[in-house]
Amino acid sequence: MTTTPLRFLLTNGVVSNPANTPPVTTFLETHPGAYTTTRTHNNASFVLFWDRHLKRLAESVRILYNADPQLLFGPNKTSLPLPSSLAANSLLLHDLVNDSMKKVLPIALEGRSDGEELSITTLVSGNLGKLELEKIGGALDVSIHVGIYVPSVFGVRGSGAQLAVVGRGRDVAAAKYSDWVRIRKSLERLRPPSGTELLLSNDGDRILEGSLSNFFVVRRKDDNEAKEQTIHCFEVQTAPISEGVLPGIIRQLVIEVCLSKGIPFREVAPLWSEHEFWEEAFITNSLRLMQHAEIVRAPSSWASLHGNSWKDISWKEKQFEEGPGMITAILQKEIMEKAVSEGYSLS
Repeated sequence: MTTTPLRFLLTNGVVSNPANTPPVTTFLETHPGAYTTTRTHNNASFVLFWDRHLKRLAESVRILYNADPQLLFGPNKTSLPLPSSLAANSLLLHDLVNDSMKKVLPIALEGRSDGEELSITTLVSGNLGKLELEKIGGALDVSIHVGIYVPSVFGVRGSGAQLAVVGRGRDVAAAKYSDWVRIRKSLERLRPPSGTELLLSNDGDRILEGSLSNFFVVRRKDDNEAKEQTIHCFEVQTAPISEGVLPGIIRQLVIEVCLSKGIPFREVAPLWSEHEFWEEAFITNSLRLMQHAEIVRAPSSWASLHGNSWKDISWKEKQFEEGPGMITAILQKEIMEKAVSEGYSLS
């Protein structure tokens, strides 16, 4: 007898029956809007980087409103305009989301077991049908989906990511929006059986990000043939926002740590053509935080991605030494310390 995973969904203050709550990917596929995902930490004692997530969520709403309103309202958007003050008023959005969090999290916390964490996905959708000029908050639907999440242990044997470069970058990449979940599914046919995450590139050489993560490499400097093990012999690289990548929360933290610790860093898309210089690679997102890469695969021919499945692709591989490298381990330690200092307490 199988047990349905415990899930909770609150929309506009109303909690759905957990038995009828869909998985988070199903929910996002069927509802337009801007969203963000984080989780609890330390036996559900606090929420990771909640203030940063709220700021990014408000920014995503603003970007979608200005760049592509259908991603916020859905394809049946009417011509009735949303007041610009709503799109710009992050404090109003913060209040709406925090009120919802206070209603659903106590219920979800009662349902978890000791040692389990909670994944928290907040979706903000435009609802022009509810628009009231006197109460502009009525033009937004706020949903919070909460599920059980069991984090993997960083650095243990077999915990590394296997990555594959399979498709083009996203549109309106500066905002995190639910329609990307649907688009991402079209890439699944190209995922090798052991693949952990799919990487995006527009030309097969400049790697932008993962479909669910940001991507980093630790590149050996050209003149460092001896591979000396000091941080100044390497450079951390990740694609810049201007090339079309999501401004991930953990991505920004990696940049901050590099700057504070004197680790050489450059915002430049890692080049597959230079993968012989890669000493380490890792991905980041707000559930995994950091995960070191064991292997990166790229198609021998970019044109082969037009095939029906991963079997139609001839792959080239870059393998890394087992376990996280020196730079990856330093960054992970510092980010975990920031997770504690910037956590939103639930006590």
